[in-house]
Amino acid sequence: MAMRETILRFEAGVNEAIVGQQAVVRQVLIALLADGHVLLESLPGLAKTRTVKAIATRLAATMSRIQFTPDLLPSDITGAETLLQSGTEHSLSFQPGPIFGNLILADEINRAPAKVQSALLEAMEERQISVAGKTHRMADLFLVMATQNPIEQEGTYPLPEAQMDRFLFKVLIGYPSPASEAAMLQLLRSESIRAADAPELLGQEVIFAVREAIRAIAVAPAIDAYIVSLVNATRHAAQIDGTLGKWIEIGASPRGSIGLDRASRVAAWLAGRDFVTPDDVRAVLHPVLRHRLILSYDANAGNVGADAVIDRLIEKVAVPA
Repeated sequence: MAMRETILRFEAGVNEAIVGQQAVVRQVLIALLADGHVLLESLPGLAKTRTVKAIATRLAATMSRIQFTPDLLPSDITGAETLLQSGTEHSLSFQPGPIFGNLILADEINRAPAKVQSALLEAMEERQISVAGKTHRMADLFLVMATQNPIEQEGTYPLPEAQMDRFLFKVLIGYPSPASEAAMLQLLRSESIRAADAPELLGQEVIFAVREAIRAIAVAPAIDAYIVSLVNATRHAAQIDGTLGKWIEIGASPRGSIGLDRASRVAAWLAGRDFVTPDDVRAVLHPVLRHRLILSYDANAGNVGADAVIDRLIEKVAVPA
């Protein structure tokens, strides 16, 4: 219980810095505790970068920000072998790049070319990078939080499906309510006239201890069957519902099932339970699956988004007894 209270205090502190985005903060927190990467998508100015910074400043961890641009090279993020000279002696030494941090803010990730994406892909999946034939491990706490803008397509490179699949969550950030926006103005005004108090830092050892506790959360066979049924329904949508069959071109991979299992156990732990319920699965279904579905021409032509498809999926897939 003490660990849970510590995590909830951490969440409350982040919410104080990100007004009106409690759902977003909760989803990013679940990803952090589930040891999964996050893709944040929103229109400009909706606090994607501020969200990552608010979390990083409250963690006893290092944050690296990488601004992705079309001229970025793989070595700009991974680092490179550098020739060092000492007297008459010459040697090669590896100089780590910004990827060697705990929280990696990959800002506007879809502006970098394929070679850079492939270097990042190895770090995300294997928790290591390869430079000049040598392997270098990432830190034990390693989380990529990438951002992208859904409307600016000029000068961008769409992320490969394989890389999209490596993100545990795709989190959408919407406009704040008028009340939240007014509170945001007051917050920013107060920050501009006084130095922010140093926040209480959450130690990495707490994160690792929580992850161990989450592994002990019980998942009943019926919940496993529900998770598999939901993901399998995306692959054989026409057998479940004719409308879903028209909307889904390609369903989720097994990483969807793995992601639902990991994230739903975190949701259960945050709720103070030692077992997973169907509500826990449904609570994380949208961020886990929305980037893993390839929608059909009919869905795109009808302006049907992934969230609407997932809503119908929830309606049509029953919870196993």
